[in-house]
Amino acid sequence: KQQSLEFVVTAAGVQFDAKLTTDGEDDTWNSIWYSGAKINEKGWAVEMKIPYSELRFPKNDVQEWGMNIFRRIQRIKASYDWNFVDNAKNSYTLFDGVLQGIESINPPTRLSFTPYFSTYVNSFDGKTTSSFNGGMDVKYGINDAFTFDMTLIPDFGQANFDNSILNLTPFEQQFSEQRTFFTEGTELFSKGGMFYSRRVGGEPSRYPVTSDNEEVTEYPAKVKLFNAFKISGRTKKGLGIGFFNGVTQKMEASIFNHETGETRKEVVEPWTNYNVLVFDQRFNGNSSVSLINTNVTRDGNFRDANATGLLWDLNNKKNTYKTFGSVKGSWVMDEGTKFGTKAEIGLEKIAGKHRFSLNGNLTTKDWDINDVGFSTKTNFANYNAWYGYRILQPTKTFNNIYLNFNLNYYHRLEPFIFQNFIFNHNNSFTDKNFRNFGGGIEFTPFGQNDIYEPRTFGRHLKVPGYFDSWVWFESDSRKKLQYNFTIDYYAFDEKGRNQVFTNFGLRYRFSDRFNVNWSFNPSFSNNETGFAGKSDTDIFIGRRQRNTYENALTSKYTFNEKTALTLTFRHYFSDVTYKQFYTLNQDGSLAETDLFNRNLNGTYNAWNVDLRFSWWFAPGSQLTLLYRNATSNYLETSRLNMTKNYDVLFSEPTVNNFSLKLTYFLDYNRVKSWTKKKNIKS
Repeated sequence: KQQSLEFVVTAAGVQFDAKLTTDGEDDTWNSIWYSGAKINEKGWAVEMKIPYSELRFPKNDVQEWGMNIFRRIQRIKASYDWNFVDNAKNSYTLFDGVLQGIESINPPTRLSFTPYFSTYVNSFDGKTTSSFNGGMDVKYGINDAFTFDMTLIPDFGQANFDNSILNLTPFEQQFSEQRTFFTEGTELFSKGGMFYSRRVGGEPSRYPVTSDNEEVTEYPAKVKLFNAFKISGRTKKGLGIGFFNGVTQKMEASIFNHETGETRKEVVEPWTNYNVLVFDQRFNGNSSVSLINTNVTRDGNFRDANATGLLWDLNNKKNTYKTFGSVKGSWVMDEGTKFGTKAEIGLEKIAGKHRFSLNGNLTTKDWDINDVGFSTKTNFANYNAWYGYRILQPTKTFNNIYLNFNLNYYHRLEPFIFQNFIFNHNNSFTDKNFRNFGGGIEFTPFGQNDIYEPRTFGRHLKVPGYFDSWVWFESDSRKKLQYNFTIDYYAFDEKGRNQVFTNFGLRYRFSDRFNVNWSFNPSFSNNETGFAGKSDTDIFIGRRQRNTYENALTSKYTFNEKTALTLTFRHYFSDVTYKQFYTLNQDGSLAETDLFNRNLNGTYNAWNVDLRFSWWFAPGSQLTLLYRNATSNYLETSRLNMTKNYDVLFSEPTVNNFSLKLTYFLDYNRVKSWTKKKNIKS
């Protein structure tokens, strides 16, 4: 089996498509096909027209394809299938029927072009600028198995905004990918979690080195992507191959010298080449062995990086048990060469009511894939045991039940130290009225040694143990009004120290065309401890109070199956107040100090509004009009009331951006057909 594809049509005529993988649906795949739906006296009917150019099949006289047909009825939350699917097994693609009787068809040429034109008008701090852009995406079917995708002079200015936060952790914030080229057809490249596409065209890798009389006046927020391409596919023998290449441009910062009055340029990111190569061999149903390599090569005396991983996922013939694991290595070439490793091995029962997993993994201190991947915690080993019980067939009271129990043990590799031991239980239930609810508990009976918060190798911060408990509820999604909530409370073994995380959500469906979703997420951390700074001799830890509020709203009005208006809003507000500072002792305990007197109190706001009109005027062709309003600020003060906070926020300069983007899909076969018809008429 080369690749399972899914084509879905709703009664309203809305299309959806996806690739089916061992992990579920890859809905980033987009295909060009046609459908029509009509509601009649017996229910509704649908017709689909799927061009052969959207499928992958060899040039054989007689074809035999796997196929299944599903009908999902939302009002009763039921799914029917043409060929029986056992939902107790891990993958429903194992239960495809067989489509026979297809003969004497030839795979067509798979070649398409999608040129785009875009224009932007940007207003910020009393200044208005405009720009025009043009480029093109190219897609070519090399053969029945492999496809070449390329983007030339791409424009990602209409990608969704990032949900930025006030990040006080030792690690960078990870953002989801919003750029279309990097979200479509990336199933192979996600193997092993070694490729983080936001690195390509992300932030520059260096900041300018300045003297006392110099000031950085211009610094690029993002690196410009020059072009990128990917080749991916899977042979009829189950071998998947993916190759990605991206090239980013040289970026410079401007540094002004106050003594000479001159401005100099400094390269903060040179011309850079990114490569990802993946081999993934499937066999015996859901089993696979994968090899992945990533490489970053920068021009000049900037650092280069390379990483390689071997992964396996081996199922028994009945697809009830599997063993899994990986061995990975990373090389970073800067002033010297730094080599790190990461490994994992495990055994899991994946079918039936009773399931379990045993696994262990370790990551050495020099493991680093952050030039093209994303990694945070290093220098540790973890051992995990999981038991799960699930009922998937309806009972008198419940439609399904999930119970999970976890044990986790962590320790630092070098120098050895106990980190944490965690017990976790969580559960979820769906009752006969299709209400979902659950909860759980988690506790650390022996406390924790946090090896990351001190930001210094070999040091650790003692953190008291905690008892965490939570509940959640989600009402019936079939109704016009749906609501949900989560309440999560951490109680630490330290007087006055606790954390509360909550989420409240509402969704109202005014009609089949119009819906509104709102969420409100307040959280509070009382008397938590975290890194404050360090000197040549001391590491300083602060005790702080942190309050965070996040409001988000999305609304969509669908005029018809081709046009829609979408509103997306988010306001994030977080403030932190420091109460006391300490020096960190060698044993991880704290000692009060007056040596640290910096003001670390702060308030961070992020405000984003996107109003987007989309018109799919032809298959694969789209006109998008976007209005974007955004602002953010950081104040070195805290405990502002909400009114004062909004006053300060909107006194900041605000970005107002209008953009229009037109993409047009040109298929070689359709152009060829048009040309033939034109010649016949003439």
